[in-house]
Amino acid sequence: MIVERVDDEADGDWYVRVWLRDDNTYQLEFRDGTAAEHYQTRTISQEKVIDVLSGWADGRSGWKDAFLGRADH
Repeated sequence: MIVERVDDEADGDWYVRVWLRDDNTYQLEFRDGTAAEHYQTRTISQEKVIDVLSGWADGRSGWKDAFLGRADH
């Protein structure tokens, strides 16, 4: 699943995506405008996937922690 934020006034791509890999892990990725701001992680936790997707969509603080090594859900 890919969820993209579209802003005609800003250059770049903003999205979050997730897919279920063959080994039953979830791969999560997000991009904040540029390739230099592209992050990914893998998890077995459906809770982590839901937290990331809903946090990104709602603009909540802390949802990036899963990518940046600040928390493990």
